[in-house]
Parts: sequence; C-alpha cells; structure tokens
Amino acid sequence: MNLALTVLEIVAPVFILGAIGFAWVRLGQEYRIEFVTRLAMTLGVPALIFTALMNTEIDPGALTAISLAAVAGYAALTVTFFLIARLAKLDIRTFLAPLIFGNTGNLGLPLALFAFGETGLGYAVVVFAVMAILSFTFGIWLVSGGGNPVGVLKEPMVLATLLGALFLVMGWKTPTFLTNALELVGQLAIPLMLITLGVAVARLRPSGLVRATILSALKIAVSVALGLLLGYAFGLEPTAFAVLVVQLATPVAVTSYLLAVKYGADAEPVAGLVVVSTLLSVVALPAILALFV
Repeated sequence: MNLALTVLEIVAPVFILGAIGFAWVRLGQEYRIEFVTRLAMTLGVPALIFTALMNTEIDPGALTAISLAAVAGYAALTVTFFLIARLAKLDIRTFLAPLIFGNTGNLGLPLALFAFGETGLGYAVVVFAVMAILSFTFGIWLVSGGGNPVGVLKEPMVLATLLGALFLVMGWKTPTFLTNALELVGQLAIPLMLITLGVAVARLRPSGLVRATILSALKIAVSVALGLLLGYAFGLEPTAFAVLVVQLATPVAVTSYLLAVKYGADAEPVAGLVVVSTLLSVVALPAILALFV
C-alpha cells in the first residue's frame, strides 16, 4: 500500500474545504463564525462523537490496555508541553490544549483503518474516546481560562462522549431511525469545522506561521517519542502499539480552533497550528507508519 498516497487522500479534503472558507472570505462574503461554531459544537460534533463510540465493538481486554496507555500518553504530553510553553513564554490558554490533543477522529480513524484494517480501527477508536473525554473536560477547562472544571460537564460534547462510552461498554444501540438521524447530524461537523478553519486562515497574521511550524514539528517529535516509550512500557501488541503512536502524533485538530473561538482564546495562532501541522503530517505520518508496517 502506498501510505503517502493514503495519507494524501485523507488530508486532501481538509485543504479543499478549507480553501472554500478561504475563498469565501476573500470574495467579501459574510461568515458569522460565532453562529457556525455554536451549531457545530452543540449539534454536529456531539452527534459525531456519540455515534462513533456507540457503533464501535471493542474487546474488553484490549480496551483496558490501550485505554491506560492512552491516558498515560496524554498525561505525559500535558506535562511536557506545559514545561515547553512556560520556557517559551507561550500563552497556556491558547497553545497547551492544541499541542496535547491531536486530530484522532477525522484523520486518525481513517488512517488506522487503511493501514491496519478493522483491528486497527478498533484500537484507534479507543484512543479517540480517551482523547475526546480529556479534551472536552480538561481541554475546555484549559481554554476557558480556569474556573470550576465540573462546569464543563454541561457541555454537549462532554455529555455525548460519556453517553457514547456508556453505550459502548453496555453494548446498547439506539433505534435505527434515531441512529440514522444522529449520523446525518454528525456529518455536519467536519465540513463546518473545515470551512470555518479556512475563514480563519484568511485572517491569519503571517508572523504566526513561523512559530506554528516550530511548534508543529516539536509536537510530532515529542508525541512519537512518548508513544514509543509508552508502547514498550505497557507491552502493547504490535497493532495496538502502532495505533497508539500514530494517534498521539496526529496533527492539531480543527476542534481546537473552534474551542478557542468559543471561549475567547487567541484563535488565529491555533488556526496556524492546525494548518501547518496538517501539512507536515502528509510527510510525517507515512514515515511513522513505515516503522510498523
């Protein structure tokens, strides 16, 4: 399998939809980011998370092993990038969450399926679930600038993640008509996020791209190193090992930009991180996969 082509096929829609948003703004059209963000974050993304978790079948033993490894991975990333941000005097609200949490959903899941088949996809969904819970609890707490972390439990994305995890563990399914409706709503999320990203790119300050390149390269290097270390430490079987490393090394998620907009953090540098890290992933992810296949 040509892994470079596989990654390109997955990443290409990101640039196409982002280009639509970019062109829309450059042509002088109106784009209300606040409304679109609210629509995506309260309807589209929660539906996407819930249906992805509910429809996944995971072996309990594999779930436990890779879940613990994923939690340890994100904890290690948190400590490492917190220290880096402090040393570099970066704003914690703006930069820490995007550097910790990658695009394990709309990039990591398809890549795991193409590279490692259904087994790889199953492991990737576990890491995605762990990331989603941490991102929409601890991550939102970081971006919102503090406050009571219990308050984030009111977020639709957090509720959807917890409910989806419950359905996954219990083996429950919603009625077919409801599942179909939720999947349709979930399909709103990715196009809206990517088009909104294009709008942000159109408003980027050029100076932010140099910093974004350095941080994106650092994110890949640190994530791969920690993924390899934890894979050995937890004794993961080869496919789970590979998926853990790849998922931790995925680029900055578009969701990070939407959260920055929603909670008043500096969204433009986050958009730069999303764009640059996604571009770098076209080269980095095939190289990472070459270690395992």
